[in-house]
Amino acid sequence: MSEDPPSYLLPEQLRVGVYVMLDLPWFKHNFAVSDFRIRTPEQLREVLDLRLPRYRYDPRRSDTSGDGTPAAETDGSTRASQAGMTDDPAQAAKRKRIEILAQRARQIAHVEKAFVKAATVMKNLHRNLQARPKETLEEVDGLIGEMVTVFLNSTDVTLHVMGDKVGGDEVYYHSLNVTILTMMLAKELGFTTRAARQMGVGAMLHDIGLSGIPSQVLMKSQDEYSSAERQLRAMHVNYGVEVGRRLGLSPEALAIIEQHHEMCDGSGYPNALKEAQMTPEARLVSLVNCYDNLCNPVDSAKALTPHEALSSIFSQRRSNFEGRALQLMIRSLGVYPPGSIVQLSNKALASVFSINPKNPLRPWVLVYDAEVPKEEAIMLDLEQEPEITIVKSMRPDVLPPKVMAYLNPRKRITYFFDGGADAAARPKGA
Repeated sequence: MSEDPPSYLLPEQLRVGVYVMLDLPWFKHNFAVSDFRIRTPEQLREVLDLRLPRYRYDPRRSDTSGDGTPAAETDGSTRASQAGMTDDPAQAAKRKRIEILAQRARQIAHVEKAFVKAATVMKNLHRNLQARPKETLEEVDGLIGEMVTVFLNSTDVTLHVMGDKVGGDEVYYHSLNVTILTMMLAKELGFTTRAARQMGVGAMLHDIGLSGIPSQVLMKSQDEYSSAERQLRAMHVNYGVEVGRRLGLSPEALAIIEQHHEMCDGSGYPNALKEAQMTPEARLVSLVNCYDNLCNPVDSAKALTPHEALSSIFSQRRSNFEGRALQLMIRSLGVYPPGSIVQLSNKALASVFSINPKNPLRPWVLVYDAEVPKEEAIMLDLEQEPEITIVKSMRPDVLPPKVMAYLNPRKRITYFFDGGADAAARPKGA
């Protein structure tokens, strides 16, 4: 018995109740499953935000016939544009802020979901590497391709998500951070597509040798290591090279694993190499690895903010790293990376919304004001506000919870299934 031909709806025909089947890779949508019934206006908005030319759906599992009646307004933009002809400039500006913040929240939710999924995939890949090396390495290459599409096309949002850990399996989040940041910088440094791909593989697997180190050592802060424990942990480089050779990794990827703790001034390990002896790819990964370790150490109480980490590297460890790569990283991340909490010269608290590559000290910021609802928060382009400057970077844990809740546009999302084949993911909590 032949299957029924697929049925499709145009975007304007979608509505709550339609059972959609998203023909997209999992990385490209913000749902736990690809087939589900649209249950809320919020889900409808997120489906429409995918901007597909048409949507495959199952009429038998839909609560509505999909007869072509246009969907209801989903974000108030039509009403806003009509009202804008008569509203005063202040109202128009407020509506624009609301639209920008709502879109930002949707982007962040999408990237956060992709980030969590990528870490889960990485965890499974690590488990399968030695049992199915050829197939797993092909999956690693595929994951890198997906990451380029999802994360590198939304760098501001991705940096914001990376700056606020989503929890669990720290080694996988660290490897994911290093891979994403490395590939963000690779293009600007002129690496070829092939070199960038191999750099991604090496960055993703740079800590594979940690699987040979006892967990009780890995969970300790390195400041607390005995001499023997420090030497044992350093062996993860050698273990990683051994595993990489058995897997048949490329020379470029192996060099990254072997050199990701080397320093350009010869102060690194295990071979005290200097800049000219390191591969260009390894020099970049060494820098990014150091930066993420400062932001996300085992002991979270010792974590530096992104601004503090960049400042520390530039002021105290500049000789450790290739100067061109360090300058590019500061320019790309901004002196105050997205998500950084800052105090302004007018005493206001704000979060960095978007970097300004031409003037890293003057990004866009979102300002905390208890009298203004969060969804209408004031945004400032500091390049257009010469009298206002950033005074200092603030650690999030020193701020009152209500301030952090206001300045952080991310939703802490958990996904659940409501049972059966008709499972749909919905955000829960705030």
